[in-house]
Amino acid sequence: MLVSKLELFHFRMRQNEHKKLLTEHGLKVTHQRLAVLEALMELSNHPTAEMIIGYVKIKYPKIAVATVYNILDILCKDGIVRKIKTDQDFVRYDAEPKSHHHLYCSTCEVIENYYDEELDAILRNYFKHKSIPDWEIKEITLQIAGQYNKC
Repeated sequence: MLVSKLELFHFRMRQNEHKKLLTEHGLKVTHQRLAVLEALMELSNHPTAEMIIGYVKIKYPKIAVATVYNILDILCKDGIVRKIKTDQDFVRYDAEPKSHHHLYCSTCEVIENYYDEELDAILRNYFKHKSIPDWEIKEITLQIAGQYNKC
């Protein structure tokens, strides 16, 4: 397979961004962690762990499944990646750092990011004035379930 100079340039740029991201979170930069981050970016529609494992195994066929799960757990713990649960209790992963919500189709299980600054402001304002005893709200994300018209 031939890779163009432009594709190689973009790959190296993403890899440098991933290295910086890991370093900023105090994590050791390893080939396995870089491969998992690459998989998360390339499999952009909120992939499952199995999809990530399949992608990583193309490049690193001997990587242990447990290693990928451990990396995903570390990335979630450090706030680099978020877990999203579906109605069928499948866990999907989201590496989008910008604040957003999710549109979820309960039929075909497509998950799309939904950005709406007006909704964010309404939710922030609501919880600013609404006191929930013993809770400090740090983040508000919605999962909006429905039927995707294209499935």
